[in-house]
Amino acid sequence: MEKYIECLVLFFICNIAFSQAVVINEIDCDTPSIDTKEFIELKTLNPSTSLDGYVIVLFNGSNTSSTGGKSYYALDLDGLTTDINGLFVIGSDLVTPFPQLIISQNLIQNGPDAAVIYQANATDFPDLTDATLANIVDVVIYETNDSAVTNLLEFFNDAPGFESLEQINDNGTNANPKSIQLNNDGTYTTATPTPRQLNDGSGVVFNPVTISTTQSQYNEGDTLDITFTTETNVTADATINFTLNNFGFNTSDFTGNTTVTIPNGQNTITTSISILDDGINDGDEEAIIKFTNLSSPYIPFNNFVKLRVVDANAVASPFNAPIPSDTNPIATGAVESTQPAGYYSSLNGESGVDLEQAIQNIIAEEGVVRGQTYSDVITILKEADQNPENNNQVWLVYSEQGRSKLDFQITSLSTGKWNREHTFPRSLAGYNSIDLDDIADGIEVYWNTTADSLRHGNSDAHALRAADGPENSSRSNQHYGEYNGPINNVGSFKGDVARSVLYMQLRYNGLSVVNGFPTTTGQMGDLATLLQWHNQDPPDDFEMNRNNVIYTWQFNRNPLIDMPELVDYIWGVNTGTEWNNNLSVTDFEAKSIKLYPNPINHQLYISGQNSEYQIVIYSSEGRKLQTKTLKNNAPLNLDLSTGMYFAKISSEGKTETKKFLVK
Repeated sequence: MEKYIECLVLFFICNIAFSQAVVINEIDCDTPSIDTKEFIELKTLNPSTSLDGYVIVLFNGSNTSSTGGKSYYALDLDGLTTDINGLFVIGSDLVTPFPQLIISQNLIQNGPDAAVIYQANATDFPDLTDATLANIVDVVIYETNDSAVTNLLEFFNDAPGFESLEQINDNGTNANPKSIQLNNDGTYTTATPTPRQLNDGSGVVFNPVTISTTQSQYNEGDTLDITFTTETNVTADATINFTLNNFGFNTSDFTGNTTVTIPNGQNTITTSISILDDGINDGDEEAIIKFTNLSSPYIPFNNFVKLRVVDANAVASPFNAPIPSDTNPIATGAVESTQPAGYYSSLNGESGVDLEQAIQNIIAEEGVVRGQTYSDVITILKEADQNPENNNQVWLVYSEQGRSKLDFQITSLSTGKWNREHTFPRSLAGYNSIDLDDIADGIEVYWNTTADSLRHGNSDAHALRAADGPENSSRSNQHYGEYNGPINNVGSFKGDVARSVLYMQLRYNGLSVVNGFPTTTGQMGDLATLLQWHNQDPPDDFEMNRNNVIYTWQFNRNPLIDMPELVDYIWGVNTGTEWNNNLSVTDFEAKSIKLYPNPINHQLYISGQNSEYQIVIYSSEGRKLQTKTLKNNAPLNLDLSTGMYFAKISSEGKTETKKFLVK
């Protein structure tokens, strides 16, 4: 884990007494620039020795001024055993040869820190525990070569047997990586890393086996060729067993031989696996190629090779993706609101601040509305933001495309991944996660929440969207208007994010949407931009479905999706006017206005129960292009270039805005 830019590492290391049962034989705390191949290698005096009763603890030395640091990671070694050379490697899944125990990439900090073995349990060292000398077995103290931190050296120097400490400088670089290695005389050397090999080159010399495939993604029905290659030719027939199983992907999903033999005198063998098209929509899956029962002199060079298997039977929703195309016009009416009868009836007759309060009384009602965890939001988004064209994907806000649900970002690597985007950014709102937010405890476990529960805005799914990782970073905490989406985006997200941000003002006390780009916590802009976006991009089936899904979790809705006209009554031209929503959901649908065909060539038709409609055509940027009154289902002749447009249709006091596409 990078704590400093400098690549040089300064290690303070104590002398090792070779009578110790287990020592730190090698440590690579920094693989410059990438931080993905760090490891710690333990060594026992005898081969195949149990590590029961020991724990390795990593301490942050810069997190204190008077002790040996505070713990940031503790790992029980119970149940683990060193190999035929007395070695046990703990490292990331990119360390080669493959470690016996996997830890996260980028976990081991550069320094100034300490790695310590104790006779104890990991539960004795919760995060930020002060270092102790009790039951200490071995310690390595290391420091990045930027400034000396003497408290580590002084603290552990008081431990019996660790009075004489040695300082070593690790000069590893990108081109020439190095690690700290224990010599036979108890001193240490910096040299090229040698995980799973004795530092002096003695002992059993292993023959690592590499797994390789021609690609990392396959479709159901494809043939997967897996090649196994040893570092040197085998001296007798070498049998290799492996599995592909991983959660839902198992032997019912493929056929082929999972046992192969490399013939004597050769070093490679390839086997073909047929991935079955089971005719079932069970989602994209990941197969993991994993060795089983490799025996000396063979060890994995790599392992746990993950492959994507794309389901061939993805299902489309009965409504379209929220961006139009020649074959996928935007439409509304396929998804009805699931609001209960009378859900908004208390709004009738209210205006101004009373209308806002009446809305808040519904969408923040204590004892009814539920707060979920930030981790639960991942599950919510997989359903609420599901790509209508492929139920194995989420639809990415801003980027306007689908991405596999499996590609949720779980590490610092965001390219090709999706994550959770706060439309009302955390830093602007003033909310953040707590420890319990890391627990995905499901739909039936929730917090009580009120209008004053601003912290729950952190996990309010109405204002969270699935987003491309790098694009989320590009947006950062910019106000809308500062941020307008990627270059060449169609803008299909603009009304969605406008209504989600405006919802937050109604839902939580302490949040407001204002003109400009404010710097006051709790305020967000730009109101004028968001109101324009709301008008340009009215709610569609995707957004209504999203509202319905979130309602099943949070027991509240975004009323600006159900009744987009409310925006004008709170922020627009009807501010101060009494709201009346006397139509039931059924009546509203029965009286709805239809626009067809979509997409069009040159003529547009309006249909409904009325005989006359006023129609205003707008460009995707909100520029008024044409106004016309249509009677008796007469067509509207249009001479427009290819692209997305909006039709504002009015009749008998009712207005709807619909998207349409010109081919």
